[in-house]
Amino acid sequence: MIDTAFVSYVTVMSITPGPNNLLLAASGVNFGLRRSVPMMLGITLGCVVQCALMTSMLAILLSWMTVVRLPMAAIGCAYLFWLSWKIYRSGSPKEGEKQQPMNMINGALFQAVNPKAWLMATNVAILFTPPDGNMLHHTLLICIGFALINLPCILVWVVMGDRLRQALRVEWKLKMFNTIMGGMMALTALWLLVGEVRHALN
Repeated sequence: MIDTAFVSYVTVMSITPGPNNLLLAASGVNFGLRRSVPMMLGITLGCVVQCALMTSMLAILLSWMTVVRLPMAAIGCAYLFWLSWKIYRSGSPKEGEKQQPMNMINGALFQAVNPKAWLMATNVAILFTPPDGNMLHHTLLICIGFALINLPCILVWVVMGDRLRQALRVEWKLKMFNTIMGGMMALTALWLLVGEVRHALN
């Protein structure tokens, strides 16, 4: 249930670098805190939906998860590589350009192809679902607890990006930041993909 282990696990998984947090930091730098809030809320919403699905359908999901896990991870990692390229290519908006960060719906939908988010939701379901009791009540508690922990953790990344904004007003500095963030995203995707391939081969 909601205990110290749950809080610790969700905090560590939410605040450590991963696709969501790298995107949020880049969005904070390129668009600022206020314009990144819908994306941030969408990410938490998407993660909560994943937790609800995994917790309420654990037995069914575990039976077919091994079959779809590697293809899902490959699709998700391919999308992360594409996002890393987009981050690398992004720069200061030119005159007349109308660049926008992810909206809330896209932030939520991104979780469907985010391997780290699926890993986190699966582990929450496995580690913190009791063998008996009111499943609906438990799922609701898990989702509320997850949202309350996840949101402040990912907010840290948007705020850091927003604070860096002033320092990165110079074009070459912004380009360097986006190159580093894009590279980190690509390395994250590669690390996740290699881990999934190893898991599938064992």
